[in-house]
Amino acid sequence: MTREAVRAAIEQTGIVPAIRTGSAADALFAAETVFAGGLHILELTMTVPGALEVIAQLRRTHPGLLVGAGTVLDADTAEACLDAGAAFLTSPGFEPGVLEVGLRRKIAVIPGVLTPTEVMMASKAGADFVKVFPCSAVGGPSYIKALRAPFPHIAMIASGGVTQHTAGDFIRAGAVALGIREELIPPEAVINRDHQWIGELTNRFQTIVKRARTPRAGS
Repeated sequence: MTREAVRAAIEQTGIVPAIRTGSAADALFAAETVFAGGLHILELTMTVPGALEVIAQLRRTHPGLLVGAGTVLDADTAEACLDAGAAFLTSPGFEPGVLEVGLRRKIAVIPGVLTPTEVMMASKAGADFVKVFPCSAVGGPSYIKALRAPFPHIAMIASGGVTQHTAGDFIRAGAVALGIREELIPPEAVINRDHQWIGELTNRFQTIVKRARTPRAGS
């Protein structure tokens, strides 16, 4: 899938589940469960044991699933992730080397940012989105709204502490998408192989995003 198509898919879906588990088997279960729940995009962090193999396996078995590589901290790791089949790259901070790899290989890159300076640096370097992380620790939706005021042209993903109670507020504040981890994929649900629990949360978050994007009557 092209870089532009990945961007469009993320914007349309509005949710990027982040999978960080203690084993490859747990990661595969989580990925397959959110996919079955209707989310065809996810981020698999490099902290998962055997993460590159998991990306490659999901690419083979679920061609309709966009698997991005998360917690990519350097250019060498970025190259390895793309070789394994990652559809996009994300990182918790702004690392120019990772962005350079993505630009050269025409792959979407989503660096983490927090301050206005970092937003400007990442955008000027060619980032497709900026991931405001950890957004909940610095004001939540109000912080996204404050950043959007001087940067209305920069697509922001809210990540870090997004919950069912705040997801809609983040969207209304201007986030184009949400990065969600344990609130969408509870560790206990993964350990117990609870498809229903994760499926219910998947549906719930999709509904929240859809409602938040729907113009209110009279507005």
